[in-house]
Amino acid sequence: MTWKRWLVPLSAVPVILLLSFGLRRDPRAIQSTLPGQPAPEFALVSLDGDSVSLASLRGEVVLLNFWATWCLPCIQEHPVLVEAEREYGPQGLRIVGVLYDDSPENARRWMESRGGEWVNLLDPGSRTAIDYGLHGVPETVFIARDGRVAYKHIGPVTRELLAEWVPQLLAEPAP
Repeated sequence: MTWKRWLVPLSAVPVILLLSFGLRRDPRAIQSTLPGQPAPEFALVSLDGDSVSLASLRGEVVLLNFWATWCLPCIQEHPVLVEAEREYGPQGLRIVGVLYDDSPENARRWMESRGGEWVNLLDPGSRTAIDYGLHGVPETVFIARDGRVAYKHIGPVTRELLAEWVPQLLAEPAP
C-alpha cells in the first residue's frame, strides 16, 4: 500500500519537467527554414498601383516588413523603420512593407500620419505571407543583395537589431 501514495507525486514529475522546459524558452524564438535560402519570389501591386517584384530588387539589401494598421507592436516599430530609412536608405537599404489583412485606405492614412517613404505592397489572399511563413505581424525578413534570406525576425524590429544586421548586409558586394 505504501507504493500507492507515491503514485500521484511521481505522475506530476513529467508535467513539472515539461513546464520548466517551456517557461525557459523565448516564445518568439520560432525557428525558420528561410535563412540561407533564396527568398520566395513575389510580384505584388503597391498602394500606388505600381507592380513590384522581388526580382526587381535584386542587388539591393531588402528589409521586407509584414505589418498592419491594427497591429499594436507595429506602432512601436514604425519610428524605428523611419529612422532606418533615413540612416541606411542612402547606403542602399530598401524597406518594403507588405500589408497583412488590412485595407489600402488604412495603410495610406497610417503612412501619411506616421511618415516613411518606402513602398507598401498589397498581398491579396496572403500568398506572400504564407510563402514567407508568417506567424503574425510584425515580422521582418532581411534579404541580402544576392536574394538569399539572411535573417527572419518575429516581432517588432529594434534599433539594435537593425544595427546588427543592416551594416553587415550593406557591406556585402553586389552579385
